[in-house]
Amino acid sequence: MANFEDTKVPTTAKIIMQKPYKTYSMELAGRTLSVDIGRASAQANGAAFIHYGDTTLLCTATATDKPRDGVDFFPLSVEYEEKMYAVGKIPGGFNKREGKASEHAILTSRVIDRPMRPLFPKDYRNDVTLNCMVMAVDPLCAPEVTAMIGASIATSISDIPFDGPISATQVGLVDGELVYNPTSAQRNVSDLALTVASTREKVIMIEAGANEVPDDLMIKAIYGAHEVNQQVIAFIDTIVAENGKPKHEYESVDTPADLWDDMVSFITPEAMEVAVFTDEKQKREANIREITDRLEERYAETHPEWLPLLADAVYKFQKKTVRKMILKDHKRPDGRNLTEIRTLSAEVDTVPRVHGSAMFTRGQTQICNVVTLAPLSENQKIDGLDENETAKRYMHHYNFPSYSVGETKPSRGPGRREIGHGALAERALLPVLPSEEDFPYAIRSVSETFESNGSTSQASVCSSCMALMAAGVPIKDMVAGISCGLVTGDTDDDYVVLTDIQGLEDFFGDMDFKVAGTHKGITAIQMDIKIHGLTRDIVEEAIRKTHEARNFIMDEVMSKAIAEPRPTVNKYAPKIVSINIDPAKIGDVVGKQGKVINKIIADTGVKIDITDDGMVSVCGTDADMIQKAIDTINIIVTDFYEGQVLTGTVISIKEFGAFLEFAPGKEGMVHISKISSERIAKVEDVLTMGDVVKVVCLGKDKMGRYSFSIKDCK
Repeated sequence: MANFEDTKVPTTAKIIMQKPYKTYSMELAGRTLSVDIGRASAQANGAAFIHYGDTTLLCTATATDKPRDGVDFFPLSVEYEEKMYAVGKIPGGFNKREGKASEHAILTSRVIDRPMRPLFPKDYRNDVTLNCMVMAVDPLCAPEVTAMIGASIATSISDIPFDGPISATQVGLVDGELVYNPTSAQRNVSDLALTVASTREKVIMIEAGANEVPDDLMIKAIYGAHEVNQQVIAFIDTIVAENGKPKHEYESVDTPADLWDDMVSFITPEAMEVAVFTDEKQKREANIREITDRLEERYAETHPEWLPLLADAVYKFQKKTVRKMILKDHKRPDGRNLTEIRTLSAEVDTVPRVHGSAMFTRGQTQICNVVTLAPLSENQKIDGLDENETAKRYMHHYNFPSYSVGETKPSRGPGRREIGHGALAERALLPVLPSEEDFPYAIRSVSETFESNGSTSQASVCSSCMALMAAGVPIKDMVAGISCGLVTGDTDDDYVVLTDIQGLEDFFGDMDFKVAGTHKGITAIQMDIKIHGLTRDIVEEAIRKTHEARNFIMDEVMSKAIAEPRPTVNKYAPKIVSINIDPAKIGDVVGKQGKVINKIIADTGVKIDITDDGMVSVCGTDADMIQKAIDTINIIVTDFYEGQVLTGTVISIKEFGAFLEFAPGKEGMVHISKISSERIAKVEDVLTMGDVVKVVCLGKDKMGRYSFSIKDCK
């Protein structure tokens, strides 16, 4: 037997007190925001252990020492990690640990990325990772906005080059009043879910879902959030002043002046303008390939060291040419004026036999949308950190195959961009969908990108809206979406806002401002920019121009294809009939071990869903079988009354009478004296097992059983 009495603690062990750390706090929307600096993750370039109420995250910023070889972009990764212990849950599945990022985590990562990315140097090529790990969730304080602030603090105090800080604020609209950083309960009843990120001077990112919020109220909400952001930025400035590290040097990858001068003089700005001035993407790309080939031939012998830099140099030349044409000459590459929308077309019933389909084309952007209807049991289940969001009945999926841009590569499933575009279109259409009570269907809408040259997400909104109407979904109003672009000069007053940007204007411009909505108001916004923020004049002009454009699209294009939802669902769609029963009767419908409900399903071929509040949805393709199932359920949950006429099946014969089943689990007896008007010796003389007969209810007998009569049935 082991003896541990002589075990000694090694004398070399020492107890070292943890280094002191600094805590900073402020009041934000009635709750305390506090940040611990120096408490955790000392080996990261920057780290902030941040608390908003009891919501707690560890936010870190790390960067490589050297640039990544062979990249012509800034390699930034943003990871928003949802830990299920943050809400006291053990993850589902076999492994019982967190797996790949949820859709919500991916969307949050994108929202953090969008305001942060423009503030890093454009020619920075070091890998940077921003990690925001959710460790505890307080329903009063959203972890998403906490993560955005934490990522800004971690990056700002690090030695990574960054022109921050930024701050973010969420805005809700509850009972007509704007609420900043709403609680979980407030978000659940809000008509607005708006997130605004700001720098010290300007708004740099907008993300919104809204219940037809008017333009003026949306602008008021945006700039109310901007004011709140200024308080947080002042707070962050205090932290940076005491803890900020000197920013490290990095290798610039700008085009050498000698290469630039020689290229411009050899090709000439006039020739480059001719090359890019076309509305055909393929022709423009062929023109640029020809220019690149000429330059490669020119430098192959004289300056071979320039060849690896040529792609960036030609891209920069295109960008300067396009921006100059738009800003100074008000000329767009495809010849449109600044507010002109590309050629539009719309059609419905593009794909036969599906439940609903539509195709929407804008220039060289084309989306085919297909809608599928199913019982509510097909809802998508959600296992996340928000306890109010456990399922969703409307799912919008967006696909972007390589052939849509003339490329070839295998499909590897949806990436972050595809998930983001699908979520944006989903958000735009949610406010106009009918309630589950009025339309008890799960709805899946799939946007297939046939061709892409700018703003496929907003084309998805338009095609999905038409497909929903074609499927017979009684949406409340038509929804359309459009995107505005921006080219800026040297001052805040020197800019041009473009309606309906194509791919080239998106690549070389400064903004992609997507707005979707009805005639009454906005349902979704997503704003991406490449500069350090927008003035209020630009935001207001973009919202006004998108309003005008989406009204034109709805009135002149979409409504010509389909003006309103069809009165009934497509003939190939399942039919669903709903009734409400007493929740206390649910057990009677289900039966012991599900025997009653399973018999109804077996007899009729329908699918039955029952909610805890007593709503029963019967789904099938045969209207007669649906009605038979409804009638059976009504019989089960309805107490028989004297004089009620029913149809029953003989299931047992005794000397004194016969027992009949009127519905699964519902039985009654017909006494031998009530079988026929004439006297009979034996029940078997008149009835046999399986006979279906009409009877009238006589009430309950002395034993509490329902008694019926065949002879008194008229």
